[in-house]
Amino acid sequence: MNILLTGATGYIGKRLLPILAEENHTIYCLVRDKDRFNPPSSLRSKIVVIEGDLLKAQSLNQLPKQLDYAYYLVHSMSSSDDYDDLEEKSALNFKNAIDNTNIHQVIYLSGMTNEDKLSKHLQSRRKVEEVLSSGLFALTTLRAGIIIGSGSASFEIIRDLVEKLPLMVAPKWLKTKCQPIGIRDVLIILKKTLANKNTFNKNFDIAGSDILSYKEMLLVFAKMRGLKRRILIVPVLTPRLSSYWLYFVTSTSYKLARSLVESMKIEVVARNAEINEILNHKPVGYQDALQRTFEKINNNEIVSSWKDSYASSGFDLDINDFIEAPNHGCFKDKRTRKYTLKEKTIKKVWQLGGRNGWYYANWMWKLRGYLDKLVGGVGLRRGRTHPTKLTAGDALDFWRVLYADEKSGKLLLYAEMKLPGEAWLEFEIKDNKLVQTATFRPLGILGRLYWYSVLPLHGIIFRGMIKRIAA
Repeated sequence: MNILLTGATGYIGKRLLPILAEENHTIYCLVRDKDRFNPPSSLRSKIVVIEGDLLKAQSLNQLPKQLDYAYYLVHSMSSSDDYDDLEEKSALNFKNAIDNTNIHQVIYLSGMTNEDKLSKHLQSRRKVEEVLSSGLFALTTLRAGIIIGSGSASFEIIRDLVEKLPLMVAPKWLKTKCQPIGIRDVLIILKKTLANKNTFNKNFDIAGSDILSYKEMLLVFAKMRGLKRRILIVPVLTPRLSSYWLYFVTSTSYKLARSLVESMKIEVVARNAEINEILNHKPVGYQDALQRTFEKINNNEIVSSWKDSYASSGFDLDINDFIEAPNHGCFKDKRTRKYTLKEKTIKKVWQLGGRNGWYYANWMWKLRGYLDKLVGGVGLRRGRTHPTKLTAGDALDFWRVLYADEKSGKLLLYAEMKLPGEAWLEFEIKDNKLVQTATFRPLGILGRLYWYSVLPLHGIIFRGMIKRIAA
């Protein structure tokens, strides 16, 4: 079968791709940026990459006519304040383009929208479903609530809250009921729904076997981690204060925190388990989903993370616009140092950030992260998805990986922190030396004042960092 996969670089898409490829399907991956799409080499023979933007209808004209099925896994939540309009436009362009192919079925992964009063986020999901349902194909909508899995936004937020706060003074929406589902079960359902005529032109709620409040989910997580936690629920936290609370404690962006808080006030409990009977699959409960997730994390088997989405930085970004550090009108801090062993030096560069830190004056990096959070930036809490692997598009603390070639030892990072300008950090192996270059393109006088004010600190941090890496 010929299958179109949208959102192939996203949290779900990255995990679904190898599952579909195992069935010997031909997978057409629609991606906005080919440079950010790095599938395993073992899958490349089964993949056809199509570069297109769902917000630009003309870019979809190259979709092949011989498509049989498609997955719609695209979401724009928190990428901008008008994400609902963007999602509707994307769905409409997709529907119009797909109507010109031989497509039989489109599978859309949505959110649970059973309540009459919905958040902006869930209203947007429902609107997308309405747009897709007007197409000339059979639509299957799978509505999920909280998804538990290594790297999922829900899991990472729960982990941040439980592991960082012995005592939580929390808003009243922690009493809201939900029905979480494990990522493995989501993928199984997505796979089994494909070409299943019993699911055509229908929508289903997909959920695990447990109905819990968010408070209960936090306490169960704490118990499984062997942590004693107390949660005090107060009625005085407004949605805005709740959003700031979630933003400062967890690794989420403020826009995403605001969207999540609005949705967490809505009960997301499945209407029935009809889909389980149709597919002959029963999803596991919350504790089993957590246990699976812990095992993946312990084995460094995190395939994808929500943090690698550009939405995690709170703004949209075209990676091609920043793929090279500029020279004109820029300040640079360039340092070179002879290394002892090339392979070891490259390995150290590829392990920068996350729990490993930045090799020198880590307290300064953490302070910079806290200050970034205070002004609405991403801070350092995003960490990294994998402890040793980096690919273009990955989030790395408050940086974004633009280019990563481990064989040659070249790594280029772009700063997603709040700055009066733009910043790059580059590492390169050249002439038996490690070359480390920090580039800053200031925005007006404020940008220039910023550069000169932090110049003494850069001298300390960058000198120490390259010395440790090359040692």
